[in-house]
Amino acid sequence: MKLYFSRNPNPRLAVAVARHLDAPVTFEFASPFAPGQAERFRALNPNLSIPILAWPGGSLWEADAIACLLSRTARSDFWRSGEDEPDMIRWLSWGKENFMRACDTVHFERGTKQRYRIGPIDEDKVREGLRDFHKGAAILEAELAGRQWLVGTSLSYADFRMAAFLPFNDAARLPLGDYPALFSWYRRLEAIDAWRDPFKGLDAPPLAPVPPQRATL
Repeated sequence: MKLYFSRNPNPRLAVAVARHLDAPVTFEFASPFAPGQAERFRALNPNLSIPILAWPGGSLWEADAIACLLSRTARSDFWRSGEDEPDMIRWLSWGKENFMRACDTVHFERGTKQRYRIGPIDEDKVREGLRDFHKGAAILEAELAGRQWLVGTSLSYADFRMAAFLPFNDAARLPLGDYPALFSWYRRLEAIDAWRDPFKGLDAPPLAPVPPQRATL
């Protein structure tokens, strides 16, 4: 199997999962929207987005689906099944519609738009994202005050997924420090090699730098 990836949040997540599980995949940096690349990738994913996991005769796209397949292939409980699966799916669903969406909103304005010179920061959007971040962070803070990980007593894909945008917080500048239990949880993730540096040893061009921004909000 081959995992097509970039350094952006969801492809980074998929690479981190594959490295954490020591999955039997090879890695290839990809840019399906680059000139001349669309037709190569359209058969693998009609959306042309990555990550894409491909093998002779088939492919799978979307980071969550890839994580599920890789975990099953590894016979790992990283993707929970059985009694813990509903709890894991609860966090995946809630996180993508709440905490991760808030993180993405702020990161898009302060990070992505500035990195790729696609417009000025929309401070109204930043305020909206920060408001929703605080709502979600307060819920996670209460949950993580009594446990180390989101599901059961050990690391799961729910933890990786919830944190997908946090490696980019140098640009987003989300106030994680306002939430001690949440901050400690992320420090535990950062102690995992596959999460901290999933691209180690891979041919992965760095992201363009984000120009320095004045502190706001």
